Amino acid sequence: MEAVKTATTKAAAGKAAAGKAAAAPGSATAGAERDGNVRAISRGLAVLQAVNRGGSVTMMEICRTAQIPYPTACRIVQTLMDEGMIEREPARKRYRPTALVRTLSFGFQEDGNLVAVARPHIVALTKKLAWPVSITTRVGPVMMVRDSTHQLTSLTLHNYVPGFTLPIIECSTGKAYLAFCDEAERRGVLQGLRQLDGPAERMAVLLTSNERMLADIRTRGFATQARSAYTATPGKTSSIAVPLFQNDRVAGALALIFFASAVSMAEAETRFVAALQETARAIAVDLGARAT
Repeated sequence: MEAVKTATTKAAAGKAAAGKAAAAPGSATAGAERDGNVRAISRGLAVLQAVNRGGSVTMMEICRTAQIPYPTACRIVQTLMDEGMIEREPARKRYRPTALVRTLSFGFQEDGNLVAVARPHIVALTKKLAWPVSITTRVGPVMMVRDSTHQLTSLTLHNYVPGFTLPIIECSTGKAYLAFCDEAERRGVLQGLRQLDGPAERMAVLLTSNERMLADIRTRGFATQARSAYTATPGKTSSIAVPLFQNDRVAGALALIFFASAVSMAEAETRFVAALQETARAIAVDLGARAT
């Protein structure tokens, strides 16, 4: 009987040791656990961004925007509700962010000169051309809307509020930004995209595998995106963008958005590019004046 106990004890100890070895730092199991943890964080952030952008969204809209399965979205939404970051609307199966979301940006500091200076210029441009205009800046591998005039015109399908993001190579502003930023920054962005594995990132690596596309944008002075797949209304709008400079460095990009079914890209280039470039120059002059 003692021999059986001894053998059982040794077997259990062997299993425990094997388990510890398998989960040891640097082991395949530990690596898989880390990958799983990183993926869980990425999904949680994607859900929070989806709710924050949408303002009031259904669970299916969260799944579609965050590109995650329904059961996973349900678990993450419940966790975010438990943490007080989002809430369910009374009497409706829709979810919205709470004021607690603002605490995530308390440590972030940004020069607000660009938005303040550009605002009157983009309002004037929308009054002149009727189409909405957006100011964007780069945040990691995406372009983020800082200000827009969508609320000032009926020629829009969605009101893009500050904080909405687009993959950097899947929008005209991102292409314009990358084409005109300095070489070191461009290399850093492209290197970061190679570390990611989403469809937009893979396309970005493919499109920038040589300098032809970005060189063409620099030659023409503007970038285009036909029927963008990453807007709130995929495939229905196109855009043209020009870079925005501050003290000879790219500070962001200026885009005009139009219905793809109403205006061809060739027509848009003829009608809108000169006005966009004139507005961008005026913004750059005012930015320089404010800096002195």
